Amino acid sequence: MAAFAEGVPCWADVLLSDLAAGRRFYGELFGWTFQEIVTDYGSFTRALLDGKDVAGLVPKPDGRMPTVWNLYFAAEDAAATAVRIREAGGRVITPPVWIDGFCVMATAADPGGAVFGIWQAGSHTGFGRRGAPGTYGWAEVHTRQPRAVDAFYRAVFGYETVPAGEGTPTDVVLWTPRGEAPDPRHAIGGRVVIGEQYPVELPAHFLTYFVVTDCDRVLRTVHGLGGRVLKTPEDTPYGRFAVVVDNQGASFAVIDLSAAG
Repeated sequence: MAAFAEGVPCWADVLLSDLAAGRRFYGELFGWTFQEIVTDYGSFTRALLDGKDVAGLVPKPDGRMPTVWNLYFAAEDAAATAVRIREAGGRVITPPVWIDGFCVMATAADPGGAVFGIWQAGSHTGFGRRGAPGTYGWAEVHTRQPRAVDAFYRAVFGYETVPAGEGTPTDVVLWTPRGEAPDPRHAIGGRVVIGEQYPVELPAHFLTYFVVTDCDRVLRTVHGLGGRVLKTPEDTPYGRFAVVVDNQGASFAVIDLSAAG
């Protein structure tokens, strides 16, 4: 599979304290199987669906680190992308580093504080499967600084913003990648404003969505596995979705694309 185009979400992994518990949770929820990979920078677990890479489970190197899903954007040259991040007002948290030929990886934060990753493909190009049940489907940044954040991603990745369309909140916009017409049909992600109804302690963040076949049934499974529901199901023109937390505290969304309309 070819590497993803510049700026396209290409990988996601979850940082966990207990990988065995994570494998049980996500294996039951999405039908994933797992493979342990050892690198010079430590081990991680590949999550597979029908033999294709769909996500990663990574052990926390420090217990004080957050339990969180991380999203990575494809970069043709991670070092050059890091320069653009700094010039656009973002912050490079961990500089680009080669991971045993798999990829060049870096971590950064946008001007609003949302953390994301950069992924320059090596032997690991990213998602082997996406958009199908049990795989990555969508991502959006939630921020309190929409103007600064929109300008940042335009400068770094060339994103243009377009309204999300009828039936969606006015504080939501979609991102279309460089070279594509500013049309919602070409969107690869979105930006959502964190409103006053949310506690001030809620940080800016990326929310990663996984595709499911029945949103309500999945929520019952999440509960049975020790997770909980943060946002009850909501119908949108793009599908029925909900936001949940796994059994260790990492939040993510699930969406049934068949319920779009």
